[in-house]
Amino acid sequence: MGITDPNTYLRGVPYDELARLRHASPVVRVDDFWAVLRHADVRRVLRDPDVFSSQLGGTQIRDPATDGDLAYVRRMMLNMDPPEHGRLRGLLAKAFTPRALAKLTEQIETRARELVIAVAGRGECDFAKVAADLPLRTLAAVFGVPEQDRRLMYDWSNRVIGYQDAEYAVSATVDASSVTELARTALAVRPSPGQDGSMPDPRTRAGMPDLYAYANALGEHKRSHPGDDVMSNLMRHVGDDGGRVSLAEFENLFWLFSVAGNETLRNGLPGGMLALLSHPAQYRRLLADRSLLPSAVEEMLRWWTPVTHFRRTATAGVRLSDVDIRAGDKVVVWFSAANRDPAAFADPDTFDIARTPNDHLTFGHGPHFCLGAHLARVQLRAMFGAVLDLLGEVSLAGAPVRLRSNFQNGLKSLPIRWAR
Repeated sequence: MGITDPNTYLRGVPYDELARLRHASPVVRVDDFWAVLRHADVRRVLRDPDVFSSQLGGTQIRDPATDGDLAYVRRMMLNMDPPEHGRLRGLLAKAFTPRALAKLTEQIETRARELVIAVAGRGECDFAKVAADLPLRTLAAVFGVPEQDRRLMYDWSNRVIGYQDAEYAVSATVDASSVTELARTALAVRPSPGQDGSMPDPRTRAGMPDLYAYANALGEHKRSHPGDDVMSNLMRHVGDDGGRVSLAEFENLFWLFSVAGNETLRNGLPGGMLALLSHPAQYRRLLADRSLLPSAVEEMLRWWTPVTHFRRTATAGVRLSDVDIRAGDKVVVWFSAANRDPAAFADPDTFDIARTPNDHLTFGHGPHFCLGAHLARVQLRAMFGAVLDLLGEVSLAGAPVRLRSNFQNGLKSLPIRWAR
């Protein structure tokens, strides 16, 4: 079992193997790509889109199956290069106005406490499932999506990110009777497993017809009935060149936020909790000194690293750490390895909630640095602040269940208990 085998990750990220590979060579050939394992090299690749392109082959290790599928993924901001990427990102950044961010922060802190209060009297819960609702509610607020429709995003992200996991690949938890008419229209075109149990490829437009049906209708509604949310800001914004966000661009942004903006944090929250539970002395230290919460959150992000890797494609021959890479080669930056690089972090395999500096690469680096990093940090601080305030010290109440995926370091279940 190697670092690309999804079964490997059922037991956890193979840090020992990544360290062995990094020690042998910071850039190493794995399968049909170059794995970039050193912190400094990962930074270099991510900040140079002219040489290491997101658009040529997309950002996933697995090549799109057809030219049409490649053309489809290239339209997403995640898979764009300058100048197209900068134009769309600039419009989106302007939509996150200070007023919108302040309102979201207040809502996040309130919702985190509500979620913890709802389970506090039980003495135990599945933290992965409780925490999952926070990013869903936050994204609903960003998009102006009715709250009763938020579970659609749960299923969509399960299907896309969890396509290697038999349970998540067919996720269909939404009850049509509990959602809006807009959602019911989308659910009517939700794909079902074929006779062999397989689903259409979720990284194609044809594989996610329900998401696109919802996004299209929502985008039309936002354009004609703007509200007080980030996506309404985006749809009414006119750029310096007079350009506006097209409905097709809105659809792809909706896909990106619904999936990437949801799943990464959804795994970061229970991942951070498991890090604390695995280091009880650090948990008690944080409980005793709440001023450590911001640095604790950064260490959770480094330690757990929800997104394992991202791909680029070399546009020309280039030398990286004494390794010659040819034009057209796949180059995959491995965040899980970079965040444990002893050249960048003292005692990288030690979980230290007071670690500073902490230059982790969990949110990426360079032009594609995660747009949602600020909101992710707000949600992590809000959720763990609520747990510390309302539950005190918690402990594991059962075995964690990991996601079968070589891309997302995910937890499907994390049972915890506390003194009521």
